[in-house]
Amino acid sequence: MSEHHILLERVETYPGVQIIRFNRPEKKNAITEAMYARMAEALTTANTDSAVRAIAFLGTDGCFTAGNDMKDFLAYAMGGSLARPVAFDFLQELADSAKPIVSGVDGLAIGIGTTINMHCDLTVASPRSLFKAPFVDLGLVPEAGSSLIAPRVMGYQRAFALLVAGEGFSGVEAKDAGLVYRVVEPDEVAPETLRLAARLASLPPEALAISRQLLRGDRGPLMERMNEELVSFAARLRSAEARRAFEAFLNR
Repeated sequence: MSEHHILLERVETYPGVQIIRFNRPEKKNAITEAMYARMAEALTTANTDSAVRAIAFLGTDGCFTAGNDMKDFLAYAMGGSLARPVAFDFLQELADSAKPIVSGVDGLAIGIGTTINMHCDLTVASPRSLFKAPFVDLGLVPEAGSSLIAPRVMGYQRAFALLVAGEGFSGVEAKDAGLVYRVVEPDEVAPETLRLAARLASLPPEALAISRQLLRGDRGPLMERMNEELVSFAARLRSAEARRAFEAFLNR
């Protein structure tokens, strides 16, 4: 089923671009373990395929993704598993990507739907987009290296508002905060995202890779922070506080 919920596309109009598209609109593109696994595999393949020069993440009309499927969160919390969540395999592939990544956000971008974009080189969003990271609301902590990236990008207070207070940012507010590169109308999000990805795919690949690495800098501190977050996040998933929050969300 994950093959239908995560569409992998290559379009002749945008040569060299691997599209990874959320496609579970009936559940607001909520991400299951199977979907994470498919995206992780897609990133691994894209980064080893010389025909792929750039990667683009897209959602559906009015929804990028509502974040992790809450039933999966609750199952993990109730199961008492000590296994590494599949989501973190995806996040590591995302953070390690050797190819440039562009994202297009229209509508909901909740939780990991927000933090994915912190690993993208360019993000396009519509004004009606909602970037929101209700980690603490759910008894959890920030993930995906966001506790390191967000303060660097948007300053401490905006990062605190987003990641701790759970405040939502519109597309325009996210652009002002440095999380988004360009704001366009909803029907322009996908075309503009793919145009930018194709532009990157057309650049000399060695010069692009070196330049990107210079801008991104040493990845060591990011990986350390992601691992630190993982330990806390996994522990919080198994906490009574988080379990109560998941059950309350599902019973709304």
